Amino acid sequence: MIKPWFVIVLGVSGSGKTTVGRMLAQKLGWDFYDADDFHPSANVAKMANSLPLNDADRAVWLATLSKLVSSTLKQGRSGVLACSALKEKYRQQLVGDHANVKFVYLKGSYALIRERMLERKNHYMKADLLNSQFEALEEPLNATVVDIQLPPDEIVELILREFSALSD
Repeated sequence: MIKPWFVIVLGVSGSGKTTVGRMLAQKLGWDFYDADDFHPSANVAKMANSLPLNDADRAVWLATLSKLVSSTLKQGRSGVLACSALKEKYRQQLVGDHANVKFVYLKGSYALIRERMLERKNHYMKADLLNSQFEALEEPLNATVVDIQLPPDEIVELILREFSALSD
């Protein structure tokens, strides 16, 4: 049996996590999850009103995502999660005791990400919260770092090359 893996695509809002994560999961034939879909309604309302989340706001959300990663792996399934995972302690919680979780950090400049956020439609996370995202961000030391200036398909190909052993 092939060992199941989980790839967590992380970065600030607007960095392309959902686009890249969905494309990566499709290429690998794995399940895709968007962490935004797991936020409690109070969190969504807070962000929609341009109020940044704090650690307490994120606690239930992170616990839910950690259970998702763990249960998926225990079922022998692989997955890709698009999740901000801004702080190291969040990433540690998501991984738990699983060694078969990899991180991909979509890194980009404030100016580029703000421009993207201003262009997107129908998303509760507004560009005026981008400062709080960058302030909370602790860049990961144990991640594959990808420059978001590249087109999404090139980003996915880079990730696939980096993690080629995952699909073998």
